[in-house]
Amino acid sequence: MGQFKTPLRYPGGKQRLAPFIREILNENLVDGNYVEPYAGGAGVAIELLIAGDVQKIHLNDSELSVYAFWHSVKNRTEDLCRLISRASLTVEEWRERQAVVKAASRKDLLSLGYSTFYLNRVNRSGMLSGGLIGGVNQNGNYKMDARFNRNDLIRRIEVIAKYSNKIFVSNKDAEDYIQNYIPKLSPNTLVYLDPPYYEKAKDLYLNWYDKSDHTRLAKTIQSKIKHKWILSYDGVPEILTLYSRRRHFVYDLQYNAGNVYKGKEVFVFSDKMKLPQQCVLPHVNEGLKMLVTG
Repeated sequence: MGQFKTPLRYPGGKQRLAPFIREILNENLVDGNYVEPYAGGAGVAIELLIAGDVQKIHLNDSELSVYAFWHSVKNRTEDLCRLISRASLTVEEWRERQAVVKAASRKDLLSLGYSTFYLNRVNRSGMLSGGLIGGVNQNGNYKMDARFNRNDLIRRIEVIAKYSNKIFVSNKDAEDYIQNYIPKLSPNTLVYLDPPYYEKAKDLYLNWYDKSDHTRLAKTIQSKIKHKWILSYDGVPEILTLYSRRRHFVYDLQYNAGNVYKGKEVFVFSDKMKLPQQCVLPHVNEGLKMLVTG
């Protein structure tokens, strides 16, 4: 199977890193659990599951709207696909979906999950708080249907749903998930953490961390996770300092989130992680080859 794409567009989505994560998996995990406490678009997790690299994936997102989407994919597949097939791509419908997401409620997870998906596909860069592709007057070069290929998106969801018994979704605070859910998993588990960025987070996510949150999270990750783990972050000095005692490498990254964002990211590895002698990062910008340091 070629590269499978998640149905969600996500700022800083990591699916392009799946080959690199797979290389790490091959050194550390056989037929085990793969966990993402910050699931978002879950591009890496879905890719690895469908390719047969892992047996089970555990997806958590503290954002109720994102959880509602994955819950609907797993538990209300036919209903979700029916809504997508009948979607009305109008500005009026867009405003209705906005209202549902803004009022995010557990009373109707299907409606919330569908509304989240709808906004993700018709908003600029997939951001729920972003503007409509083509603008409210629909006079831009691209219109709101530019990223809404119904048949392909329904196909993606139906493929994922075939693995529903191997997908576990949660809506917990990430630190609560780290401390209370992950410890119950078998030792044959790999955790991949991709927290909100230290910089530009306000522009990218509905939920974002301030400086003290990042500091507290660093302590939680490094003291509470007993399984093998990988962490990706924006490679700013503040983050490098928080994880200075762990092996890590920094690489260049470029993606679009409203405006083109260029910067450096860092991969951090737990002490138990076995690493290839040389870690080769797949093409994220210029195909740089980076060596692990620390």
